[in-house]
Amino acid sequence: MKKTLILSLFAASIALTNQASAELNIGTVDMKKVFENYKKTKDAEQRISEMRNKYKKELDERMEKLKGMKEEIDKLTEETKKAELSVEKRQEKAKKRDEIAGEANTLFRDVQQSQQDKEKQLADHSVRMRNGIVEEIKKVIDKAVATKGYDLVFDKSGPSLNGVNIVLHSKESWDFTKEVIDELNKAPNAGSAADLDVAPAAPAAPAPASATPAKAAEKKK
Repeated sequence: MKKTLILSLFAASIALTNQASAELNIGTVDMKKVFENYKKTKDAEQRISEMRNKYKKELDERMEKLKGMKEEIDKLTEETKKAELSVEKRQEKAKKRDEIAGEANTLFRDVQQSQQDKEKQLADHSVRMRNGIVEEIKKVIDKAVATKGYDLVFDKSGPSLNGVNIVLHSKESWDFTKEVIDELNKAPNAGSAADLDVAPAAPAAPAPASATPAKAAEKKK
């Protein structure tokens, strides 16, 4: 009798679960796939890459200038040690060396601060563009929810805290990932991320450098 009652309750539980599932309109979207296949994402990545290459070129040019200044400082330092030079000539070369060292010191600090500013700008720019793209994707999903009357929509690519996908299995018929991608890419501005750009914040005030070419030169006096 007891066993029969338990089986009856179990069967009733399954029936109620199935009934609830049948009443729910469930949809699934692979957000990772949508993000990667949206044309604007690829355009944004290209823009970030171009910015990074531009900043790197500027940095390389300034570092090359610093290298030349250091070589000039080292050369003048060695010349001041020549015994055949008059006191006046040695003082003249030492003065010129110190002037170049001062310029190198200023340039070195400027390069350090500029590098920090550019890295922050790139990170901020990337976040702004990503957030803008995600917002556009959510709008398309919201439109599908309103049109098809979904009660629940799950992200198939979303991992849990344990690193395992939250949705381990779902019916193929629930998935409307392709519809989202197609809707996004048919928009007039789907291939351009220019409208996601936001003017970067003003750079911070220069911070003092801990080690500079000028200080290195001073040690050789």
